[in-house]
Amino acid sequence: MPCLMRAGFGSIAAAARVSSRDPCILLDQPQNGVGIQPQKRMSNVLVTGGAGYIGSHACKALAAAGYEPVTYDNLVYGHRSAVQWGPLEVGDTADEERLLKVIDRYRPVAAMHFAAYAYVGESVTDPGKYYRNNVGGTVGLLEAMRKREMNRLVFSSTCATYGMPQTDRIGEDHPQTPINPYGRSKLMVEAILRDYDHAYGLRSLALRYFNAAGADPDGMIGEDHDPETHLIPLVLDAAIGRRDHITVFGHDYDTPDGTCIRDYIHVTDLAAAHVQALDALERGEPTGAINLGNGSGYSVTEVIEVARKITGLEITSVSGERRAGDPDRLVAAAGRARDVLGWNPAYPDLESIIGTAWTWHQRLTRAA
Repeated sequence: MPCLMRAGFGSIAAAARVSSRDPCILLDQPQNGVGIQPQKRMSNVLVTGGAGYIGSHACKALAAAGYEPVTYDNLVYGHRSAVQWGPLEVGDTADEERLLKVIDRYRPVAAMHFAAYAYVGESVTDPGKYYRNNVGGTVGLLEAMRKREMNRLVFSSTCATYGMPQTDRIGEDHPQTPINPYGRSKLMVEAILRDYDHAYGLRSLALRYFNAAGADPDGMIGEDHDPETHLIPLVLDAAIGRRDHITVFGHDYDTPDGTCIRDYIHVTDLAAAHVQALDALERGEPTGAINLGNGSGYSVTEVIEVARKITGLEITSVSGERRAGDPDRLVAAAGRARDVLGWNPAYPDLESIIGTAWTWHQRLTRAA
């Protein structure tokens, strides 16, 4: 899918479409109107899982930063409608031959790797599915990148690699002892990335998310999972009447109101961090892992109360049994993201996170 860029160096701007095999070219027509001269090349970036929740927001951020995102997605959980800022190539990351054809067509300078299964409970009952896709698929991508001498990768990792927290705020040096196959699959990939860096010079940054939430402030894309397991969209489902109530699992946590605390980070801030990570790799910053979180947490009760305030609707909550393995709090120590990436969240408050999610949620409900 070719792209169209407009430049404004002269009084008359001209744009031209180019072959999707090549990076896009920004063209400008001089004031004298004689000819069209190429001014700049736009770099393509391969985005696996770019039709998903976080991947699609990263594609928007890439386009805003002057890159051309090339989405590579098998559409098992992704949505064609979320691919709005570049071409879509349907395929599986384990299909190395297909990946090589896509890379040859678009010649991306780097990759962002979001493609993974992420349902913790399912990973316990069907671990093979998670190791085949999350680990095997990553190896397929890395092999294709290595064969085409692509040497920059931003990896979508998770705080689930840490397991049960041993401190109030989790830093990158916290022990990694995941308690489910999903977390273990991501930890395995982090180890593989270190090996590929050492052996082949394929440099990467693994971004360990805490709780991704919210939606594009422009309302163009948002969270649309099936099944949905995340707290904020479930609370908004209860507000809008798609479910009778929200169940609060446990009121006996060691927190001020007795409900567990999580570090919610706006998906737009997550996307921005990925672009900054890509730039950090380009300028030679050390490879490794970086936490992405706001460094503060909100309880389940706080989330429900803010949702009531923003929606103006009653949200019925009922008490449920505490779930095994749920820690009291999961909050990031996120200083490294600020130091290495220069990253500062633009939407750190819960009102912004839930407000953008509510705008998207209403749009999604109307379209259903």
